[in-house]
Amino acid sequence: MTGTSGGVTQTTDLCIEVSTTSATCQATSSSSGNYYILNNTGPEIIGQSIVSGTLTGISGSPWTVSGTPYTMAMAPNGNFLVVSTASEVASYQILSGVLQTAAVQSSTTGASVEALQVDQTSGWLVEASSVTGVAGVTLCAIRVNSTTGAVATSATSCPQFNVANATVHQLVISPDNKFVFVALGAGGTLVVPFDESNPFPSTVAAISPVIPLANLNAGSALSVAVDQSATPRLFYIGETSAVSNDTEGGLRAFLYANLSQTQLTKPTDISGSPFVSGGLALNFILPAASSNYVYVANGQGTAAGNVAEFTISGSAAPYTITTGSTVAAGVQPLGLAEDSTGSYILAVGASGSPFLDAYAFDASTGQLTSKSTVTSTSAAYIAIVAAPPAQ
Repeated sequence: MTGTSGGVTQTTDLCIEVSTTSATCQATSSSSGNYYILNNTGPEIIGQSIVSGTLTGISGSPWTVSGTPYTMAMAPNGNFLVVSTASEVASYQILSGVLQTAAVQSSTTGASVEALQVDQTSGWLVEASSVTGVAGVTLCAIRVNSTTGAVATSATSCPQFNVANATVHQLVISPDNKFVFVALGAGGTLVVPFDESNPFPSTVAAISPVIPLANLNAGSALSVAVDQSATPRLFYIGETSAVSNDTEGGLRAFLYANLSQTQLTKPTDISGSPFVSGGLALNFILPAASSNYVYVANGQGTAAGNVAEFTISGSAAPYTITTGSTVAAGVQPLGLAEDSTGSYILAVGASGSPFLDAYAFDASTGQLTSKSTVTSTSAAYIAIVAAPPAQ
């Protein structure tokens, strides 16, 4: 059943059974965990969940942020959020889903932090910034309090990597905490060894490979992601113009086990990679927590975008990737998140309605079904994160 009020559409599942025996029919779950959206209009952080099929705001939401927002990350332990804006990088402790007063991380260079993530211990914040006047990127590892996200020490490790034509797009840290990946546009994708005891030693720049673009003439690395299993199988890069010399975007896949923390190596694509993504710009890649599916947020210029599903199969290398179903999304979807209950995949975008799509997630098939949308013209959603499952 679907209902619409103004710019909000809600859908909930009903189960109807006609039978001469006792009823066995049950509606599927229509509730999600908490998720947080970075809205460029405001600017603000919006906290919501889906309760009985209805988008429901978290107490106190929205929360105003200072300056034009760039990006946002959730600590893996769920204790805090970190937001980068044009004026600062700030952490927000989360108590019962509610964001607390921002702790400004004055030791960082907030104006230039274009991508960031919190490591798997929730004790290190890793930031990526463009190097002013130099072709490359600077990574900074900053020790933070794992409960509040506030800076725990002034000591930082900030190596510089010289990469031609680099522009920072997305940063991720592998689930085993061994590598940092940075999508650098026309510069390709940087892979940097990481160690929580000594995040970036002085030799790290010399042993960090750059994976060149599949299409050196026209491509751009916009997104990067890593398989979410305890022992990652694959990592992924989303590139424009990656399929032959066409303008079609491509999902590239690589064996994670081929990476080395001690030797400069450039991993090669698995068989069949890059895979046609179903769009022009692969703005975000989301491996599902089950590791059986990968979702790609595809932009289509000024046309409506989509979210494409890929199925990963095989218990050992070589793995097989097959194209699955595709669902419609807003123009230029920029972010994806899987909620903590495993019931929903959510997509947000900054231009072109709808600005939020919530899809019911079928864990047995990977198929997504549209359930709720936000079409408000006051929205410009640039990022979304979801609270992790209860620790």
